Amino acid sequence: QVQLVESGGGSVRAGASLTLSCAASGFTFGHYAIAWFRRGPGREREGVSCINDRDGTTVYGDSVKGRFTISRDSQRDMVYLQMNALKPDDTAVYTCAARYTLSPQADCLAGEYDAWGQGLQVTVFD
Repeated sequence: QVQLVESGGGSVRAGASLTLSCAASGFTFGHYAIAWFRRGPGREREGVSCINDRDGTTVYGDSVKGRFTISRDSQRDMVYLQMNALKPDDTAVYTCAARYTLSPQADCLAGEYDAWGQGLQVTVFD
């Protein structure tokens, strides 16, 4: 059974950086897409970034391009989201998700994910 556990959230001042971690278990890296989603107060869920673990290709949502970086450590079954230049609009619950893929996906933010972490809060204040 796929399990995902996030860590690294918190409250920071605008302009600061945070790194979120997603610890994965129950599957073998190499055939999955792993993504970060977020839901801000009063907002719809938004795809932040995703990575194809087989080849490391990545996709970013428009609102985070150039500020966030997703990466993986296949040896440790970990996925990270480095968030720089944080803004108050980045305030949200961030959740890690995974899905099995036969091959790397050009737009791994599209479509449904079937395994989800519990989510964690990131708050950015002025």
